[in-house]
Amino acid sequence: TFAQFGSGTFTPGVRTHLSRFMLVDPLALAAEAGHLAGLGVTDALDRLTVDRDALLTTPFHRAAGRAREIARGTGRHGSCGMGIGETARYALSHDDAPRAGDCLSPTRLRHRLTALRDRLTGELGPLDVPDVGSCAEAFLAFARRVRVVDGTYLHDLLHDGDVVFEGAQGVLLDEWHGFHPYTTWSTTTFANAQALLDEAGLPPATRLGVLRTYMTRHGPGPFVTEDPALTADLPDRHNGFGRWQGAFRVGHLDTVALRYALEVAGGADALAVTHLDTAASRTDLRICRSYDIGGEILDRLPTGPPGDLDRQRRLTQRLLTARPLYGEAPADWITTIEEELRVPVALGSYGPTTADKQLITGTDVEPRPRASHESRLLP
Repeated sequence: TFAQFGSGTFTPGVRTHLSRFMLVDPLALAAEAGHLAGLGVTDALDRLTVDRDALLTTPFHRAAGRAREIARGTGRHGSCGMGIGETARYALSHDDAPRAGDCLSPTRLRHRLTALRDRLTGELGPLDVPDVGSCAEAFLAFARRVRVVDGTYLHDLLHDGDVVFEGAQGVLLDEWHGFHPYTTWSTTTFANAQALLDEAGLPPATRLGVLRTYMTRHGPGPFVTEDPALTADLPDRHNGFGRWQGAFRVGHLDTVALRYALEVAGGADALAVTHLDTAASRTDLRICRSYDIGGEILDRLPTGPPGDLDRQRRLTQRLLTARPLYGEAPADWITTIEEELRVPVALGSYGPTTADKQLITGTDVEPRPRASHESRLLP
């Protein structure tokens, strides 16, 4: 399961570029590179470039984020525990937030790491973190091993061949459109990819929305179609209970939530549907086509422009009281999903390997040149 390297890394020659929108954790990236090397991919770091303006996630961010989550007690938001939200939060308040380019200047890097540590410990008290010197040395070693580049590199890269932009998390966790406060601190729609393409003077990407035949959520927050029986019966190889994220939850396919995700993401040209093998082997999976919220029947959730977290908080409260209204499981999942979401299904996954992926014939989606972007529609 990839985290910071592109999921094409198993294919020789495929490069990964971490744009300025990426939050880069050099220590976690080194561990991921080591794991890839153990699988035979020994040149992953050689094929990696990092924008100098990308924010750095550090052990200080990680410790501070965990401390804030602990302080919330029973009101936890859910967190991956890796310091991602804390990295974004700190950068909004401080112009000297550590960035990848700082790793090219030992003096500046140590100064910024020291300021980061002092501010966070001054706010939160003592944190279980390494000393600044050892953290700085690890980050400097990172910069010696990978190419740290400026924005012109991506401009050239986008004109050099086919590109896949990979979504970070599900659209329903988006910082502005997700169900606040159970969200991430980053934009998970197509917006960042489109911004990079616009800057390069390129046309829009082909937009690919990715969803399962059932719903999942890791951690707290609204989950209208959650079914404890499915949670117990459909374990996920790469997800489970985590100290910071909490429980991995499973429920039935929710077309109300999916329509909302598509709308706030600006639509999709095609869908990729995974776990079709799971749907084919079970008779207990259902589809939710509408909600009952206090006697009001809804098949679509209200949307609005980004920035209004009070609106999103009110939506969250309504969803916590919503009751799913189900239809029967479809005989043909692909056709039903296409009809419900009004987007063609172009790819189907019937298992975990590349051999289990199939192009769906009969779709009239023509890929746009140069670039595509996938966005996970589920949290």
